[in-house]
Order: sequence, then structure tokens, then C-alpha cells
Amino acid sequence: MSNFLSENLIHREDDFMVIHKPPGILTVPGKTEELQDCVINRLLKVEPKTLLIHRLDRDTSGILVFGLSRWGQKNISRQFQERQTSKTYQAIVAGTLQGEGTIDVPVIYDPEHPPLHIADPTHNKPALTHYKVIENFQIQGQAVSRVELTPITGRSHQLRVHMQYLGHPIIGDTLYATAEQQQLMPRLCLHAAQLSFHHPETQESVHFDCPVPF
Repeated sequence: MSNFLSENLIHREDDFMVIHKPPGILTVPGKTEELQDCVINRLLKVEPKTLLIHRLDRDTSGILVFGLSRWGQKNISRQFQERQTSKTYQAIVAGTLQGEGTIDVPVIYDPEHPPLHIADPTHNKPALTHYKVIENFQIQGQAVSRVELTPITGRSHQLRVHMQYLGHPIIGDTLYATAEQQQLMPRLCLHAAQLSFHHPETQESVHFDCPVPF
């Protein structure tokens, strides 16, 4: 049987490891029996010391860092909480988007339509995303744009809701894109491509890349 850890390992040290998360799998288990298969449970079977630090949505792929010691987990988790990490995503979005800009609109949970979140300018909890267009092209004759997304805050579904709010939903997004936009690609075109943080022991900046698969 193939080893999930060895197949997806990007980097490993005593205090942490960096993993490539495939799309279509939860980071942590859900509430029901069929949602127990997830990244952390697969890793725990191979490496019992694995500790959660942050998560990605089920359909998002890319870089995930896990603790391998309590110190590693605590130190890197604090960096995420205090926004001392740097995360860059790539996405393909619907339509022709130009240039770069910042989306500054709160993102909140929509209790009437779970699991959806909505952009709500009246809310007081900020959500901030910087975007930069890399290229404009077409998929099946439909105009799309490849964008680099940098979340300044880390709200749930933030990047997906912000791109929808901008009028350019992420291609393949089964929650926030139209049926036509969902069908252009077989997956959500959102990938955590780069992550930087301070090494828990040396405090030097460490940087990791995960090639974009779309």
C-alpha cells in the first residue's frame, strides 16, 4: 500500500513537516463516519507525532504544515494567529480580470445557507485579500484569468467568497460559482502555492513552494 506521507512530503524536520495536500480530502475529520478519512488521520497512521497547525478547505490543494513536536506546533500556530506567516495561492477565476487590487470586505458565516459564507460590508470583523492577475486566457471558449491571491486575514472560505464578491468566482467552485463555471474544470482551481514562516528553532525565515497543478 502506498504511503500518503512519503507521496506528499515536501519537507521534514524534528519540529514540523510540510505536506502537499491533494484536492478532495478534508484536513481534519468531519462529524460523520464517512468523513473520517482526512489528511491528519492518514498522516497519524504513518507518523503518530503529527499535530494540527492550520487547515485547507477540502477542495483546495497545496501546502499544509503540521507540527511534529508540541514546541513546533505552538510556535508555528502562534505565527499563523499573529499573521506572521506569508501565504500565496493561485486560482483560475471566471471572466477577464485586470491588474491588481485589494478586497476589503468582511466574510461571515451564512446561518440560513450552511456551509456558505457571505461578504457583508456591515460586519465589523475585517477580511482582506490582495489579488494580482498573472494571465488572461480561455477554457472551452470561456474567458478566465489566472490570479495570485494573498490572504492578509484567514477567514473561512475568504478567497472563494472574495472572488465571487468581485464578480469573478473561482472556476470549479461548487459553492460559489455558477453551474457553467463549475463545469469548466473537474476541480476547484485554488491551490496554496507558497508558504513562508519563521523556523521555530533558528527564527530564520523558511520558504516552501508547491507547484500549481492546473
